[in-house]
Amino acid sequence: MSATFPPPQPPADQNPYAQPVPVADNPYAQPVPVADNPYAQPVPPADNPYAAAPSAPQGLPATPYGPPAGAPQTPAEAAAAPFGPPVGAAAPLPAAGYPGGAAVPPRQGKPGLAIGLGVVAAVVAALAYGGLLRAMAKSDGTTTELRYAALAVGLLVGVVMGKVGGRHKALPFLAVLITLLSVVAGEIFGLALVVSHFFAQHNQDVSATSLLLHHFHILFTGWKSDFGAMRAFYLVLAGVAAFGLTKRTGES
Repeated sequence: MSATFPPPQPPADQNPYAQPVPVADNPYAQPVPVADNPYAQPVPPADNPYAAAPSAPQGLPATPYGPPAGAPQTPAEAAAAPFGPPVGAAAPLPAAGYPGGAAVPPRQGKPGLAIGLGVVAAVVAALAYGGLLRAMAKSDGTTTELRYAALAVGLLVGVVMGKVGGRHKALPFLAVLITLLSVVAGEIFGLALVVSHFFAQHNQDVSATSLLLHHFHILFTGWKSDFGAMRAFYLVLAGVAAFGLTKRTGES
């Protein structure tokens, strides 16, 4: 009668596929590495408070629930971090102006040149105004008044002085004075041309230059006699236009 026995087994230290047996009730026991097993994974011991936490897999952010680097902040997040944007955030664009965000300095004008050019513009406007009055003269020695010409003189003087002079505070007031003098001079010059034309029709040689140089008081008296409310209104309107336009163009 024969007995049945299990086949002989090799020792455990010679079996490359054998799993290590952990020691019972030992929280500090370390797993025994398996010899010659490239597929074995280390098993962390149970109930070990000193074991390190597993690291995050490569290729994934450390904080998967946070916003990515460079994402725009909400107002609450911006208030919570007053010392600058987070690392990786896009840098803010510089303010408009010179490089570096510096404010554009105000335009520097030339008040002296502006006054000179304003006077030149006023003289040209007065000559043109007088020529228009002469061109519209009638045979009886009268002419048609161009009331809007005064407004045009104020606009011309205001643009010239404002563009050249800049923000100088005295320029708008000087523009008003130059405009009023130009309008009055243009009307008196036009009156001299009309009177000279009237004398020429009656075969009398009286030039406009002679009237201005030797009989200016007669011309000025005739100009005052024709001065009315409407002429005064357009003079005021020309002064206001010169003041406003000089100030506005100087600040632009």
